[in-house]
Amino acid sequence: MARTLLSIYSHPPNRFDEMMAPDGVIRPQWRELFDHLDTASPEGMRQRIEFAERCILEDGVAYNVYGDPDGQDRPWALDPIPYVMSADEWRYLEAGIAQRARVLNALLADLYGEQKLLAKGLIPPALVFGQHGYLWPCLGTQPPGGVFLHQYAVDLARSPDGQWWVIADRTQTPTGSGYALENRVIVSRVFPRLFRDMRVHRLASFFAELQSGLERLAPVDPGERPLVVVLTPGPFNATFFEHAYLSRYLGFPLVEGQDLTVRGDTVYLKTLNGLQRVHAIMRRVNDDYCDPMELRGDSALGVPGLMGAVRAGRVFLSNALGSGLLGSSAMMGFLPAVAKDMLGEELSLPSVATWWCGEAPALDYAMENLDALVLKPAYPTMRMEPVFGHALRGKERAEMEARVRSRPHAYVAQEWVRLSQTPVWSRAHERRLLARNVGLRMYAVATPDGYKVMPGGLARVAGSSNALVLSMQRGGSAKDIWVRAEGAVDPFSLLKKTVTVSDLVRSGSNLSSRVVENLFWLARYSERIDLTARVLRVCVSQHIENGGDITPSQEALLDIARRVRILPTHDPEQNDTNASIEADLMGGVYGPDTDNSVADISRRLQWSAAQVRERLSLDHWHSLNRLQRDVNIRRPVRPELGDMVSLLDRVLQVSSSLTGFSLDNMTRDSGWRFHVIGRRIERLAFLCEALGSFLSQHLERDSDNLEWLLQVTDSIITYRSRYARTPEVLSVVDLVIMDESNPHGVIFQVVEVLSDLAALDDELGDLPIMDLRRVAHALRTFDLSRFESRPRQAATQMAEVLSTLTSEAHLLSDRIASRFFTHTDGVSHLMLAS
Repeated sequence: MARTLLSIYSHPPNRFDEMMAPDGVIRPQWRELFDHLDTASPEGMRQRIEFAERCILEDGVAYNVYGDPDGQDRPWALDPIPYVMSADEWRYLEAGIAQRARVLNALLADLYGEQKLLAKGLIPPALVFGQHGYLWPCLGTQPPGGVFLHQYAVDLARSPDGQWWVIADRTQTPTGSGYALENRVIVSRVFPRLFRDMRVHRLASFFAELQSGLERLAPVDPGERPLVVVLTPGPFNATFFEHAYLSRYLGFPLVEGQDLTVRGDTVYLKTLNGLQRVHAIMRRVNDDYCDPMELRGDSALGVPGLMGAVRAGRVFLSNALGSGLLGSSAMMGFLPAVAKDMLGEELSLPSVATWWCGEAPALDYAMENLDALVLKPAYPTMRMEPVFGHALRGKERAEMEARVRSRPHAYVAQEWVRLSQTPVWSRAHERRLLARNVGLRMYAVATPDGYKVMPGGLARVAGSSNALVLSMQRGGSAKDIWVRAEGAVDPFSLLKKTVTVSDLVRSGSNLSSRVVENLFWLARYSERIDLTARVLRVCVSQHIENGGDITPSQEALLDIARRVRILPTHDPEQNDTNASIEADLMGGVYGPDTDNSVADISRRLQWSAAQVRERLSLDHWHSLNRLQRDVNIRRPVRPELGDMVSLLDRVLQVSSSLTGFSLDNMTRDSGWRFHVIGRRIERLAFLCEALGSFLSQHLERDSDNLEWLLQVTDSIITYRSRYARTPEVLSVVDLVIMDESNPHGVIFQVVEVLSDLAALDDELGDLPIMDLRRVAHALRTFDLSRFESRPRQAATQMAEVLSTLTSEAHLLSDRIASRFFTHTDGVSHLMLAS
């Protein structure tokens, strides 16, 4: 059987094989796994692979690839065969990684402190001060506990002789630990019995140290409990899944820069209850983007004033700002001397041989031995892929050498390590293993007893047999790392086995203002695209039915569509023609640069939905993606009016699904109430503007045919069920304005908004509802009998009330925003964590 499993598995003599010794014998740590695979049936393995893929899709595990049309939310690529490490090898790596983290932390403390290493000549000043990674505003800062490097990741590769080499240090915002955790969750479920029998170390204790370390190092005032947040660049970041995943697992709120504000050198989180002090930030935003005031002025991802809070010692950042400095590959060549000087120790886990070309002897050596080297950028901010010297020929080689000689300080030459190989399961063959290049990324976190190393990590394998670079963006995949224990496995878990009453969690009002704001606008855009599509569908249908002739009804409808900003306004002296109407309708549907077109609103809707992606089901997310493609990507070259009607029908179907999401998929917390209020405000403002325009401008000219008005307000079915007659002004006005039972009527929206505001007022207080109540009372007490005696006067008076109500709806939206989203009104207050 083993012969079948290994029939296409390459085993070259000049490459270290992680599973197989040079004589073809399976290494002891791999034997149980190999035997299990060897006896597994093809159908059983197919089911396991399908199970792993299903877990990835259901959990939404994704890795975004910039510049790739299919890169947004690309499913995570996971090979279910784990990488197995022996206990002896683990102890060697554990000690080396922990020591290396101590060296790098001491190096950061010196470079942003006394700078003794520069004075001694152990680090070239040009390498430090010549790159953007050195942040001058951080000079002299001292983080709590002296911990600059709270989290650390290291990329390892094994050479043909079996020696491990460090090929990169990750010191800024080390990524991948969340993916490693998700890999473990999935693979341990793919091979549950094997995972238990092989006595694999658990990962929970590492994340417990990460969690407790952030809370321990957080600078709290007496009586405060530390609030730790995870700072993310947002949902379009390549590793956003990991940010959200870790925030949930560790129990820390996930925030963006706009969620935080600095006042008096103290960082606060904007919540519905006001401002809550933040004591520690686990950041996933790069150094220079963190503070637009002192670091990078064009950053929209950071927090203005954050540097001041750090300098004042009022917040702990993991990692310290400026730690990206050590991400430079050029630093690796100087670490042995640094370790000897600062720790009095030899560096036990060596870096791959590295030459910084900013030094003349190193430049000469690199150019003379280019075939055996890899050229890399010296500074992390440089956009450059690794260049393998042996692959350069002729003109290309000459050009590369010229570039290096013209700016030698910007380049690093490293020895080319021929990566070891590990088995992956072949998807194209039945019961076959393939050999692929592999590298490891392992993690460490600072604790009171030194650095603790994760007993596992992220193994990355190449996407093809001849790939030289390990990259998820180049089609590579990941593996779980199984570190075998010599004795019993620690059963510790961050997840409690028993839930007590004190552990019960229900939705509350302490939500991030940004999340609630996006729920609010998601509702408004959902309602806006529904109303816009409904009006345009009636417009297009009328235009088709009338054969291009402009009837009083169509004239009234087009005028209202312009007044509510669905169609562009025209010069009053310009007469509508068939061509101009069709052009306006086309722009109202497809116009990418037309304000409030269906295409424009769909983009805004997609953006708001992306900000609360974790609250949407996959079905709703896919519906929004299809809508975006239909409206903005698949626009016909010469769309027919019938095509426009079909598209608008699909838009309304998506809108209906979003309405269902609001009613059935959201818990009834404060976020839901703001979401519903946003929908009500949008519908209320539209109805008041549209109906007010009709009453003041078109009542007398178009009172004989009002079906179009009932279609626009989505009340035609209700009207027909009540009145077996042609729509008349009085009955239509009563239904779409005064009837409290009509969910598409004005009064209904006002009653619902007031009800939701009253509920929020009990919970949050200080809500602006009195003016809305006053105007609503004027409308509810309006005497409809006036339409029988003086219809023109009654219509004008009601239009004035509706105009006032429109203004109140927009004012209410502004007040909600300033009170709960931006915290800029007089009611906003500081609410310290207790």
